[in-house]
Amino acid sequence: MRKTRPERRQGAAVVRGDLVSDSTYDQRLLDRRGPADWLHMDPWRVMRIQAEFVEGFGQLAELPQAVTVFGSARTPAGSPEYEMGIELGKRLSEAGYAVITGGGPGCMEAANKGAAESGGVSVGLGIELPFEQSMNEYVDLGIEFRYFFVRKTMFVKYSCGFITLPGGFGTLDELFEALTLVQTGKVTSFPVVLMGTEFWGDLIGWIRNTLARTGKISARDADLIHVTDDVDEAVRIIVEADRTRADRTRDGRRSP
Repeated sequence: MRKTRPERRQGAAVVRGDLVSDSTYDQRLLDRRGPADWLHMDPWRVMRIQAEFVEGFGQLAELPQAVTVFGSARTPAGSPEYEMGIELGKRLSEAGYAVITGGGPGCMEAANKGAAESGGVSVGLGIELPFEQSMNEYVDLGIEFRYFFVRKTMFVKYSCGFITLPGGFGTLDELFEALTLVQTGKVTSFPVVLMGTEFWGDLIGWIRNTLARTGKISARDADLIHVTDDVDEAVRIIVEADRTRADRTRDGRRSP
């Protein structure tokens, strides 16, 4: 039996064995230690970064209206959170939305599964990691990225809202980046929904009772977050925000 070799995805490529580097493209881009080689290498990295943007834009430009679903890769199949993800993907698909996830296992797989099994468009935007995480089998369109910031741009550009299932650091990173974009007006009519009142309760309490109370954010900033246990309510929030955005666009076109 052949010995299992290490494997890593690098953008569109898969490398195995001795070709697997001990660092990722993001690590090498952000690490400023060592000799000044980066002075000569970074201008060339710009071309690779540009290529990733072009590839992402090209692949996703024809997507129907889409919603991004975030959540933990560690959520086990069959758990309540996994089943919620399946139902969420299904409901979004039935409402006419493509479902975008990070393409990995856990909650991401669940949302992709719900969309795929209900006949919807199921998208996965993967990322090169120090440890291997394969694209789940329910993804219809999968794109691999080297750089987190390129991938994050795709999540926002091709979504009309984010729904976040319980998750860890990666999920929190994506959640607060979305909230910052909404708070600063970089994206408009862009709902952010958290699924799981018990899981998110302490975080919401801290946002309201510490951040808002001490003036780190305004009271209305806390209202940017919708929290629910009801999948139908989550989808309804997305649909209503979508209608509001469409009405504003239509009214703007009618203005002299």
